[in-house]
Amino acid sequence: MPARTHTRTTRPDASSVDVRLPWWAVALPAVAFAALLLLIAGPGQAHAAAGDPGAGQLLGRIAELLTR
Repeated sequence: MPARTHTRTTRPDASSVDVRLPWWAVALPAVAFAALLLLIAGPGQAHAAAGDPGAGQLLGRIAELLTR
């Protein structure tokens, strides 16, 4: 007696990817990165290089947002 063959697959199509992350899976690493950056540099010591004033402004904004 031959075995039955199944024609339907329960797996999704291999060409499609459907990954959903909860909001905290993105937010927690971002907050942890910002906190570690502030611990390393310190809010008062975040100085930009002489040629790139934008980086110092960015760090200042992040520090300002975190201290509120």
